[in-house]
Amino acid sequence: MASAFAGPAWLTILGIGDNGLDSLTPPARTLFEAAETIIAPERVLKRIDCGGRETIPWTFGIRETLALVMARRGTPVTILATGDPMFYGVGATLMRDLDRSEIRVIPSPSAFSLAAARLGWALQDAAMISLHGRSVHGLAAHVQPGARILALTSSGRTVVEAAQILSARGYGRSELQVLEHLGGPEERVKSMRADRIAAETPVFADFNTLAIACVAEPGAVLLPALPGLPDEAFEHDGQLTKREVRAVTLARLGPVPGGLLWDVGAGCGSIGIEWMRAARGARAIAIESSEARRTMAAHNAMVLGAPGLDIVAGAAPAALATLAMPDAVFIGGGISHDGLFEAAWEALRPSGRLVANAVTVEGEARLFALQAVHGGELIRLQVSRAEPVGRYLGWKPLMPVTIWSVTKEQG
Repeated sequence: MASAFAGPAWLTILGIGDNGLDSLTPPARTLFEAAETIIAPERVLKRIDCGGRETIPWTFGIRETLALVMARRGTPVTILATGDPMFYGVGATLMRDLDRSEIRVIPSPSAFSLAAARLGWALQDAAMISLHGRSVHGLAAHVQPGARILALTSSGRTVVEAAQILSARGYGRSELQVLEHLGGPEERVKSMRADRIAAETPVFADFNTLAIACVAEPGAVLLPALPGLPDEAFEHDGQLTKREVRAVTLARLGPVPGGLLWDVGAGCGSIGIEWMRAARGARAIAIESSEARRTMAAHNAMVLGAPGLDIVAGAAPAALATLAMPDAVFIGGGISHDGLFEAAWEALRPSGRLVANAVTVEGEARLFALQAVHGGELIRLQVSRAEPVGRYLGWKPLMPVTIWSVTKEQG
């Protein structure tokens, strides 16, 4: 949350293009000329004349940037940031810790806008994501037949890694366009298929934006954002919430943008991963005591586009003590363990949702007892799958699952 501050704006953030000062609007140019201290990427400072004013090359991470800015709070500081500082940029990050009255932002066209203009793409029809300073595996959550993706990258190597992910998923025919130095004198667009980039690993400029037109090869597995991925999509040892039960469970958990889920006894991480795929910015903490299953969960998170899954080693309830307050909790097993429900319920945010599944008679009895005290809804789900019986098909039932879902009341 931004802290209170009394006084005029002292931090100016100017969006700048690859063509340097020529990209600044007249108001932005006036503010630049009045700047006392300028923080900017080294490649930007090399191309502009700062007139002998104090300059600080931006060669450090966002935490260091925040510390530097906070140390000068109230003293005029100007940051030059490429494109739109409020679109996956430093402006959006600093707004989390400073009051908006302290910051003045004048954007330039974002890399997404420039790329869409060059390609003739409608921005509203494309997924706009950042792979800059983030795991490239986040791309996987957006790969769908016919999808268009615009991605900020960390370097030219990011393009090769993205092509390898696409090829591994059965999207090697996808057309990749690498837009280098957009808006500058060195602007260039390179177009290649994903499978060719993955095989040849060509070199691209580090300052680039990646455009992907997804093309699925025959047999490519469809992995939609809608909960209920095939069981085969996950590496597991049998400790997996089955597809049909998983879809119902997630529907009752209700993924929301930015919401935090505790997946208690996460196994291979399927619930937490699908929670993160289902809503923009959704986060999940997977609590699992088995090292082997934590390894599987980490692998699944990467492959399925949820690299931000936070995996915590330990057993509940002890492992829950220091975790951030959740918006939803899933207890997939162990509901009968002493203190587990109580610890999760106490930590759950008001209006948060708790869902617990049970397959044993003892677990089911515990759910009945909890429902009698806290209310909520109980359902019993019985799924049968058609499987071969000789030359024919027969129904093979899975173990019935009892699902209890409840919302924590305000106050």
